[in-house]
Amino acid sequence: MLRWIRQQLGFDPPHQSDTRTVYIANRFPQHGHYVPQRFADNRIISSKYTIWNFVPKNLFEQFRRIANFYFLIIFLVQLMIDTPTSPVTSGLPLFFVITVTAIKQGYEDWLRHKADNEVNGAPVFVVRSGSLVQTRSKNIRVGDIVRVAKDETFPVDLVLLSSDRIEGTCHITTTSLDGETNLKTHYSVPETLVSRSVSRLESLHAVVECQQPDADLYREALLLHCLLIYHFLIRPLGPENLLLRGARLKNTKEIFGVAVYTGMESKMALNYKCKSQKRSAVEKSMNTFLLIYLGILLFEAVLSTILKYAWQAENKWDEPFYNQKTEQERNSSQILKFISDFLAFLVLYNFIIPISLYVTVEMQKFLGSFFIGWDLDLYHEESNQMAQVNTSDLNEELGQVEYVFTDKTGTLTENEMLFRECSINGVKYQEINGKLVPEGMTDDSLDGSSPRLSCEELLFLKAVSLCHTVQISYEQPGDGPGDPFSHANGFSSQMEYYASSPDEKALVEATKRYPGGYTDLPLFHRYKLLHILEFDANRRRMSVILQTPSGSLLIPPPQKGLRTLVVACRHFSAEEYVEVDRLLHEACTALQQREERLAEVFSFIEKDLELLGATAVEDKLQEKVQETIEALRLAGIKVWVLTGDKHETAVSVSLSCGHFHRTMNILELVQQKSDNECAEQLRQLFWKLKKTFFMIKEDHVIQHGLVVDGASLSLALRGHEKLFMEVCKNCSAVLCCRMAPLQKAKVVRLLKTSPEKPITLAIGDGANDVSMIQEAHVGIGIMGKEGRQAVRNSDYAIARFKFLSKLLLVHGHFYYIRIATLVQYFFYKNVCFITPQFLYQFVCLFSQQTLYDSVYLTLYNICFTSLPILIYSLFEQLVHPHVLQSKPALYRDISRNSLLSFKTFLYWTLLGFCHAFVFFFGSYILMGEDTSLMGNGQMFGNWTFGTLVFTVMVITVTLKLALETHFWTWMNHFVTWGSIAFYFIFSLFYGGIIWPFLHTQDMYFVFVQLLSSGSAWFAIVIIITTCLFPDIIKKVFYRHLQPTSTQKSQVGYLGPGGVCLPTRHPPSKVAVNKLHSAETGNAWRSHPQHGTFTQ
Repeated sequence: MLRWIRQQLGFDPPHQSDTRTVYIANRFPQHGHYVPQRFADNRIISSKYTIWNFVPKNLFEQFRRIANFYFLIIFLVQLMIDTPTSPVTSGLPLFFVITVTAIKQGYEDWLRHKADNEVNGAPVFVVRSGSLVQTRSKNIRVGDIVRVAKDETFPVDLVLLSSDRIEGTCHITTTSLDGETNLKTHYSVPETLVSRSVSRLESLHAVVECQQPDADLYREALLLHCLLIYHFLIRPLGPENLLLRGARLKNTKEIFGVAVYTGMESKMALNYKCKSQKRSAVEKSMNTFLLIYLGILLFEAVLSTILKYAWQAENKWDEPFYNQKTEQERNSSQILKFISDFLAFLVLYNFIIPISLYVTVEMQKFLGSFFIGWDLDLYHEESNQMAQVNTSDLNEELGQVEYVFTDKTGTLTENEMLFRECSINGVKYQEINGKLVPEGMTDDSLDGSSPRLSCEELLFLKAVSLCHTVQISYEQPGDGPGDPFSHANGFSSQMEYYASSPDEKALVEATKRYPGGYTDLPLFHRYKLLHILEFDANRRRMSVILQTPSGSLLIPPPQKGLRTLVVACRHFSAEEYVEVDRLLHEACTALQQREERLAEVFSFIEKDLELLGATAVEDKLQEKVQETIEALRLAGIKVWVLTGDKHETAVSVSLSCGHFHRTMNILELVQQKSDNECAEQLRQLFWKLKKTFFMIKEDHVIQHGLVVDGASLSLALRGHEKLFMEVCKNCSAVLCCRMAPLQKAKVVRLLKTSPEKPITLAIGDGANDVSMIQEAHVGIGIMGKEGRQAVRNSDYAIARFKFLSKLLLVHGHFYYIRIATLVQYFFYKNVCFITPQFLYQFVCLFSQQTLYDSVYLTLYNICFTSLPILIYSLFEQLVHPHVLQSKPALYRDISRNSLLSFKTFLYWTLLGFCHAFVFFFGSYILMGEDTSLMGNGQMFGNWTFGTLVFTVMVITVTLKLALETHFWTWMNHFVTWGSIAFYFIFSLFYGGIIWPFLHTQDMYFVFVQLLSSGSAWFAIVIIITTCLFPDIIKKVFYRHLQPTSTQKSQVGYLGPGGVCLPTRHPPSKVAVNKLHSAETGNAWRSHPQHGTFTQ
């Protein structure tokens, strides 16, 4: 229990040494001096809060917001001293904001806990007490022997002990770890591979010594140093013996392994980044603006306090005859009185800081996030997946993205390789209906006759079908594996291929389709496999040596390129093969310089080759990937591809998807061995970029692409970050290959923390992408084939990469302009609200008398002006969605937080002050000289004056928002004119009836008297016109003289009358499953209402 509490509080037990000793099956030494090491349990934790730290941690994060902290201080001041307003006016809104936000964030974290519980509660089988026991994943301990069956995911990091194969091997895929779809072979040591039964495993006495947990997936020297001690034998283990959590068992019925790293100490978990609170650029701007307004508030409070004491320097104002001081007041400290008056003014003006802004922003984000899920353009029919929002706090950040970091496998591609064409003896062939047809011919032109193959064609097809390391999975309806050759006519649908290379798998599947179309291609022929010359990055080839009835035959396909393989062969005589076999045996058994000797032998064998032909395999891209990347590039967004895949594969996909152009100058920073070598290469690349920059002509722009591998990146980030960033920023596209998951996050962090502070977005589909998804400002998960871990840890989830275009260019654009206007408008209307209160102190001797009634103070932001801006922030569209998608360059108009720049902020603030001065002095000029405006000679008082100012203010700020609205729906009309009508109706009822529960009713009959005065109506019309008319003139002149790209698009798209294309209500859940996102004419495209655009 104590250990569990320590883990919940974040205190992990320290490791005692640099290595750990794992006793298989937890058979600890029996002597009394042994103290067992303590290891983490197998729980995976992706959530941010626990039941113990939720309240303090959430409160700390919420009070990091300037407004929340400020209103807490104001609330405490109101509790401590006598202030003009009640503590409820600050405490109640603050409590509401904190509670709503805590519930929202708590619910989102509860969903993460729920996802974690699904993983931790998954059923697993472990060997305990001599039998195979089913338990939950979270109960696995270090040292447990775990059984994993075919197609299951490894629940912990395991050392392979045995498998159902006689040779003790197994095949796995690590797509969720490094993005590679290749089949990898892992081995058990000879001493344990015979332990295939539970009884044999239970009797196994062995110890594994290994390093403490390390996050690096690729650096083999640090991956695992183990010793297996068995009957006093020491057996070194390597990465080929380690099965990592998150990998999947393939083509093997079952395996047994011992758990060495569990839970958050597994490789996969160590490559996760800790969950942190993401804050959007808009929220940071809000905090900056709040600090400025806090400065204005302090200035007004200090000035008012100083002027009060300056005014009271005269005795007649300090102690008038109608307000004599008590003896205690005369003897009180002047310093305490000054502080008390300062705090009282601070409370009086505190409404200039709008706490209701945060409430409205939270509601806007929460309600606005539903539009993403309702958009049928983001619906994928094949998988029946709608876009989902996991975190609504970052909606507006979708409109500010400058860098997109994307995974390759499963994100840009479909994880499928397809054979497309080949070249044999100089003739190009294409696959049509399962037949190889020369280019220019069709299947119909063959007249139904079976084509006959030439010797060259037959040899080429044999070479392609034999030169590979593909594993075949074939099971009969009964138990155990069957012989595929015994089911010649019907096994194809039951066979499944697993390959270490996706190219090999595609080629073998292709050749399996062809024999039925040819009369002279033998269906079955037996060959003896003599040797496999494995692929390596230096040779870029793989070869096999086979024995045929006529002798030995070598068939290597060398030189991998843009998904093309060159196929060649060489024939050996019996004497030549004996020599080749001897050389290979000597090189394989050499203890010194084994790799160099093997390379020499491979070079001797792979020469004097006879060229047979070439194949072309397509790494199938997802639909519209190239168009999406091009749209992002036109929008000013740079795309980086971060993948764990090999260099050649990654470059091939980058070229095919349009990330790299064929005319682009590709620079490489790969295979760097030392720090100095890497630094020198970076300097050469930098000067090459600078040289080409000065050589650019007006009509020719040279684009550069950069390729970096994981090892070189580690060296570059070690001490040359600035130089590396300069090289990257001068490149149009960057490709990082052989990347560990944590390296992806480091690259994202490098861009985030650069001096320009760009907004970053990461998108991926696998567990290896979780770290970069959590590190980026915005993380997007792809609902792909590799589990749901990326989706669970993302901010948004979509089914396909192509949906990213609309998510950013349309939804991101809308969210940003809406919330940017919402923030500026809130500050504007609160300046209009409080500045007359400040000016009023000059005519009431700074007595801290309020200008407005307390009910008006409370309801101004809650009822009278809240709904119009909320509806605006949900439905506003500057441009129609179709225009935003067809013109990606419009995204640049809102980049770099342009709508919340200091210039824009200053405009709205000065506008608020100007309107406030017009409200106050316009009303003062009207009533200052002659207050007897009633027909019966009855005089107006201070409450009538304040009500007149408040009435003008409510109407003006509402009409100001109407001027800013471009897209009108019936809801906009309802809340805009309804808010003004509600204010009049409420004021008539509030002031026209004596309410028994009110202690005082200063506003009784005030509003009725005000409206019965023709002069008051005249003043209202004149003041409103004076405020808004200059703004209308400014908009007209700017639109005609200096129109923005967005304004030009508005004019270009709108037809007669400016009517927008109609949209309809979202369909029901059942109907959604039947709709075609791209074809339906009545789909939910952006908003649920009909509307019209106004210019």
